[in-house]
Amino acid sequence: MSVTLLSSPLQGFTDFRFRNAFNKYFGGIDTFYAPYIRMNGKLVIKNNYQRDLKPDNNTDLEVIPQIMTNDAEEFIFVVKYIQELGYKELNWNLGCPYPMVTKRGMGSGLICEPEKIDHILDRVHAETDIIVSMKMRMGYENPEEILNTFPVLDKYPLKNVAIHARIGKQLYKGGVNLEAFERCIGSTKHKLYYNGDITSVAKFKELQDRFPSIDHFMIGRGLIADPFLPKMIKNNTTEYPTDRWELFSEFHDTIYQQYDAALSGPTPIKMKMQGFWEYFSHSFSNPQKTFKKIKKAGNPKKYRDAVAEILENE
Repeated sequence: MSVTLLSSPLQGFTDFRFRNAFNKYFGGIDTFYAPYIRMNGKLVIKNNYQRDLKPDNNTDLEVIPQIMTNDAEEFIFVVKYIQELGYKELNWNLGCPYPMVTKRGMGSGLICEPEKIDHILDRVHAETDIIVSMKMRMGYENPEEILNTFPVLDKYPLKNVAIHARIGKQLYKGGVNLEAFERCIGSTKHKLYYNGDITSVAKFKELQDRFPSIDHFMIGRGLIADPFLPKMIKNNTTEYPTDRWELFSEFHDTIYQQYDAALSGPTPIKMKMQGFWEYFSHSFSNPQKTFKKIKKAGNPKKYRDAVAEILENE
C-alpha cells in the first residue's frame, strides 16, 4: 500500500522558509500544513500569516492553511481570505494542547463541546464551499471526548480527520495512546490520518503494521529532529545518504540566512535557531552536549563556530 506523508503544522517552526528548504534538501513530504491562523477576536490577517500563505512563497509545495478558532465568523472570514489566494481547503485545529489556547476553548480545549463544533461546521458548510479537514487530539481531559464528536463530524463532508494520539492535558509528555486511536477506527465514516511519535523508520513500520487501514501519516517533531526521516520511510530504508551532513549543513545555512534576514537583531535569531536545535540535536551522537554548545553560543559568530564544530565532529 502506498503511503502519503504529511508535515504537521508546528507553530514557530514550519513556516514557508522551513517548508521550502526542507522540500529542496530532504523531500519525502507530500503535503505541508501551514501553522494556524489565529484571529484573537479581530477580523484581521496578520502580516506574518499573509507572508506564510502568499502563493509566491509556496510555488513548489502543496500547502494547506490551518485555522485556530471557536468562532464561526472568524472561520468564514479566513475561508474568504484563503480562497482569494487560490486555496481550496482549510484545516481546523482542534489539537493544540497549550493552556493559553485550551483555556480559551480553542484547540484541544474545544473537543469537549460537540454542539459548538456542530454550529461552526454547519455555518461554514452552509455559507461557503471550502473543503474542511480536521486536526485533532483524542480530547483534552480524556480520550473518550473525540468519540463524542464523531456523530457531529459525520454530518459533514469533511476531507479527513487527522488525530494526534494524545490528550491535550499531556502536552507532549508520556506516550501516544494507540488503544484509543484504534477505537477511533470504525467509529466514524471519515478517513483518518495518524499523527504522533513517528520518530524512526522502525517506529513507522510498527504503526503501519498495527493500523493497516491507515495510509496517511502526519509527522511533526520527528520531522525536525530527523529531516531525512520522511524520505527514508518512502524509500523503505534505514540508511542515510552518504552526504548526510553536507545536506544538513546546506539546509541549516539556508534557513539561518533567511531567518537572520527576516528577524531584527542577534537575540531573535539566536532564540529561533535554539528552538530548532532542541530538535536537531537528537540527530547527533550526543544530543545533550550538542544542544549545550548551541545554548552557550552568545553571539552570531560563536553560534556559527559551534555549528561548524558540531558538524565537523560528526
